[in-house]
Amino acid sequence: MTRRQVLTAAAAGAALTLCGCRQQEPEEAKPELILRYAENQPEDYPTTQAALAFAGVVADQTNGRVKVAVYSGGELGAEQSVIQQMQFGGIDFARVSLSQLAEYIPALSVLQLPYLYEDASQMWRVLDGSIGDDFLAMLDEMDLVGLSWFDAGVRSFYTREKVTDLEQLQGLTLRVQESDMMSEMITDLGAEPVQVVYSQVYAALRNGQIDGAENNWPSYDAMGHYEVAPYFLQDEHTRVPEIQLASTAAIEKLEALDPSYPEVLRTCARESARTERRLWAEREARSEKELREWGVEVTTLPDAEKQKFRAAVQPLYDLFADQAELLERIKES
Repeated sequence: MTRRQVLTAAAAGAALTLCGCRQQEPEEAKPELILRYAENQPEDYPTTQAALAFAGVVADQTNGRVKVAVYSGGELGAEQSVIQQMQFGGIDFARVSLSQLAEYIPALSVLQLPYLYEDASQMWRVLDGSIGDDFLAMLDEMDLVGLSWFDAGVRSFYTREKVTDLEQLQGLTLRVQESDMMSEMITDLGAEPVQVVYSQVYAALRNGQIDGAENNWPSYDAMGHYEVAPYFLQDEHTRVPEIQLASTAAIEKLEALDPSYPEVLRTCARESARTERRLWAEREARSEKELREWGVEVTTLPDAEKQKFRAAVQPLYDLFADQAELLERIKES
């Protein structure tokens, strides 16, 4: 069994453990309402496991009257398509990246700023508090309901050749997501942003089309990028969360079935978010440990060097001068 097969088996086992407390519905018990949940990751991924846990809790809390059918692996379409389908009531729930939603609501972009948080604890204090609630409420204008925040890890750089500081990053070609903010961040750091389809990043690294890329530990691991870019510069430039969503149509269907069900749903969503964060932390720690053992060379930036990275991206913060008060609240959280 390969290392990736072992990882998949372990993750599947974790999902079974999570759902082990849930009793299967008797065959004769038919749900009165079936709702669809879109997830673009495979079934062993933390976000998908959390979606399955969400479905289980919803079934339990509604005594089997509501069934949430989870479609993983992008079966219901890419994220942009899923968002549009949700707006028209074709899909009921989804987990989507903040960057996709920021295309519709630019105010959300402030949460994508690089080096915004000191650590994960600060991010969760912000998102689980009044600031996070305010951002979720913005989704109302899209006919969507923000339910909870999911972890998507912290992103760092990895390269074909060793990089240990900002100076060595100068002039390198680095793959970025299709995001104006990410491209601007790379430019401000002195490198050249290159957009490459995610599935083609491995080949682009191997053939030298790009010098490096950036992502979190689990993705770096799962896609095998460490094999062709074995130097990891742990600068932790972004912690961009993901959002668990419901369509307004789904909320209306639930309310018609039982007026208490929308609040029940929110409770289930918060529980599934706790599950996802725990699973993500476990997956992240496991990937980092195993890749270090494999031979990935990790450089952790000293505080003084990290300050140089922060100073370099100040032009991005200048674009959000009108959000100065909000940024100060985040900083003080």
